[in-house]
Amino acid sequence: MSDAKRLAGEKAIEHVEDGMVVGVGTGSTVAFFIDALAELRDRIAGAVSSSDQSTARLRGHGIEVLDLNACGPIPLYVDGADECDPGKRLIKGGGAALTREKIIAEAAEKFICIIDPSKEVPVLGRFPLPVEVIPMARSLVAREILAMTGGQPVWRQGTVTDNGNWILDIHGLAITDPVAMERALNQIPGVVSVGLFARRPADVVIVGGNPPLVR
Repeated sequence: MSDAKRLAGEKAIEHVEDGMVVGVGTGSTVAFFIDALAELRDRIAGAVSSSDQSTARLRGHGIEVLDLNACGPIPLYVDGADECDPGKRLIKGGGAALTREKIIAEAAEKFICIIDPSKEVPVLGRFPLPVEVIPMARSLVAREILAMTGGQPVWRQGTVTDNGNWILDIHGLAITDPVAMERALNQIPGVVSVGLFARRPADVVIVGGNPPLVR
């Protein structure tokens, strides 16, 4: 699948325009986008990064990493996904960067999701849904999630987010109304962010292939 990921990342470069601040996500597919973006580093204003991992890769290519607070709205955000449904709604957070990814997606005028074909699903939920939680609320949130959804929350032990929080992965879901589930889970005290990108879905999805599929 690495070739499909590379083709998706390189295709997204077509949306980068001179002078842009480019929002950059996290993950193996995004790594190919960052590598391709390096060729344009002298033509863009810089990048806003969703993770320490992506920041290190961007700076390694000589791309300036900017603070979102100093940028205001940004024209473009490019990120991957763990799952994508036909409505361009996503599950994200396999790399534990979901909160910063969600913030940048909200700030972006255009959100492009780059995936390989294995990430396309008819209904979200085959991939366990990540939820970032305040550490002291882990058990409370897990009980509330079980009662609310019937899904099984599993603590991703050994993982600490860039924000200093923990991740619960919810197994056994079939998310037929992702907007409603995102809204409901966000109301649980102790939840920082939910890995459903449904209220603010992708605007464009690029599926890696030869040629890539754009929808």
